[in-house]
Amino acid sequence: MHPKIVVLTGAGISAESGIRTFRDPNGLWEGHRPEEVATPEAFSRDPELVYRFYNARRRLLISSEVAPNAAHIALARLEQVFGDSFLLITQNVDDLHERAGSQRVIHMHGELMKKRCSFCQAVSSFDEDLTIHAKCVSCGKEGGLRPHIVWFGEMPFELDRIWSEVSGCGLFAAIGTSGVVEPAASLVHDARTSGANTICFSLESPENRGAFAEFVEGKAGDTVPPWANEMIASQP
Repeated sequence: MHPKIVVLTGAGISAESGIRTFRDPNGLWEGHRPEEVATPEAFSRDPELVYRFYNARRRLLISSEVAPNAAHIALARLEQVFGDSFLLITQNVDDLHERAGSQRVIHMHGELMKKRCSFCQAVSSFDEDLTIHAKCVSCGKEGGLRPHIVWFGEMPFELDRIWSEVSGCGLFAAIGTSGVVEPAASLVHDARTSGANTICFSLESPENRGAFAEFVEGKAGDTVPPWANEMIASQP
């Protein structure tokens, strides 16, 4: 069996598909400060603003303007070839990996196309706008549905599994990540401690560039497909 391949993707891979990265040079998220739209306190203080922010992002995601790019498709091909020896961890909340064909995906920061009930914690898929008047289909309560997103101050999903998979992999690749957001930025250190080879694909040098054995500069859509082809060709 081929050594486990674990791939971590960040905002850079989705930016090529028309999904804006969160932060601009002024530290704003699409005109809002993070504390206004991406914390539990913000949701309690002004749920309508939080709903509008995420509803707008969801509408963009399902519009004809956004589609998987060559890097998403290349990663789906890797999964098809390597099967259970491949795992994709993404910091992105969009569904572009799934739309490209990937199935072994962990969304550590949540999913924009899902909602969660603050009362019963039930999670379900949806593509319509969320409102304060929406009722949970599981418990029937109104006013508790929120985006299934990890906000500031909340723990990423499936961390125990993520650490276990990264610590047991033979190859760790990061694509389009800033190397700033924790705990994702430290996963490369866990991989190297376990003896894994490490490679980073990014348009710009990430903050944790020094932790990677190899750095490939350029757009993910240009650099990831050739790498994926080489990996597939190396299969015995």
